[in-house]
Amino acid sequence: MSELRYIAIEGVIGVGKTSLAQLLSEKLNGRLVLEKPEDNPFLDQFYKDPRHYAFQTQLFFLLSRFKQQQEFPEPDFFHQLVVADYLFAKDRIFAYINLSEAEITLYEKVMALMEVRIKKPDLVVYLQSSTDRLMRNIRQRNRPYEKEISEDYLRTLNEAYNHFFFHYGETPLLIVNATAIDYVGNADHLMTLIAEIRREQMGTRYYNPVER
Repeated sequence: MSELRYIAIEGVIGVGKTSLAQLLSEKLNGRLVLEKPEDNPFLDQFYKDPRHYAFQTQLFFLLSRFKQQQEFPEPDFFHQLVVADYLFAKDRIFAYINLSEAEITLYEKVMALMEVRIKKPDLVVYLQSSTDRLMRNIRQRNRPYEKEISEDYLRTLNEAYNHFFFHYGETPLLIVNATAIDYVGNADHLMTLIAEIRREQMGTRYYNPVER
């Protein structure tokens, strides 16, 4: 595992990226870095009125992620691995869905100053899932600030994530079909997925457990 020092888990809201990040950090004795969307004071209003609250919500997330990345823990003697439940670069996905053209122009100027100072992961794991499965997961966990998420918005977001990672090439990328995998409740699923994550790779690789 020495070649992997920093793994970022990504996927649409409801796919289970935080759960996987927590499990990986436990199984591989890594430091865990979690995004905290519930700390965004604009998020609840955004889901109720996206147009009015998009820029405030986006800017808060961008600044919070940047601050967290600047305080990023380095691997040490006891923890050789850092596992995060987000990739900083994915911030653009939400920006281009929700912001106006004028807001995008300002956003890109701010983003350009920040991203050159962000450490890139050794591996990104993108958990890909169907919109139906994502919607079920969101309804089951019943978080207050997620209650206003519409299926149409979630479908748009899912398509945007797929497009982003289809063109992503900044780091090695493992795309996982997460629709029919249960790494939380099935130990065999988890260990098989961990084995896939630990495999040495360059470029993009796909893992489809349904076919196995």
